[in-house]
Amino acid sequence: MTRARRLFGGPVTRGLLMVAVLAVGAGLWLFQPWKLWQDETVREEFPTAAPTPAARQPATPSAPPAGPRTLATGEFISHEHATSGTVKVLRLPDGSHTVRLEGLDTSNGPDLHVWITDAQVREGRTGWGVFDDGEHRSLGRLKGNKGDQNYALPSGVDLDRLSSVTIWCDRFNVSFGAAELSRV
Repeated sequence: MTRARRLFGGPVTRGLLMVAVLAVGAGLWLFQPWKLWQDETVREEFPTAAPTPAARQPATPSAPPAGPRTLATGEFISHEHATSGTVKVLRLPDGSHTVRLEGLDTSNGPDLHVWITDAQVREGRTGWGVFDDGEHRSLGRLKGNKGDQNYALPSGVDLDRLSSVTIWCDRFNVSFGAAELSRV
């Protein structure tokens, strides 16, 4: 009993135990491994613009109501995590733009964002970290790792320069998946 008490009750052992507990706590906070088993599904409706006073007037029979127009599309490829789904850039009737993710399916993770970037989408490990090298704009936190969701595109974004969308993990500076946009 005395030998066990000396072995486990000494200051070095207690110090190492405290360091180990802190390391495990920091690792759990950093990696958030429980998110691997948590899916967040989002089912946002197709975006529409709020009617303007001019749009409230009855439309002429020859002019059909204007709806969202697709400007660009793309298919997700996998990077750090298996990712699938489509991306659409839409111009709404009020002139605003929205990035719509449809059928998104990726892993959940810490600090995920949707970015529009100027990076070329590359397959494999070479494509994981290129999206923060050039110009990129965050469209906000990823609302869910599965489903359909809409993100407002800031005005002034040049779709000829910013031509890809990525699900970006800000914590580890890596792309979960990305889509190259093709103009329609």
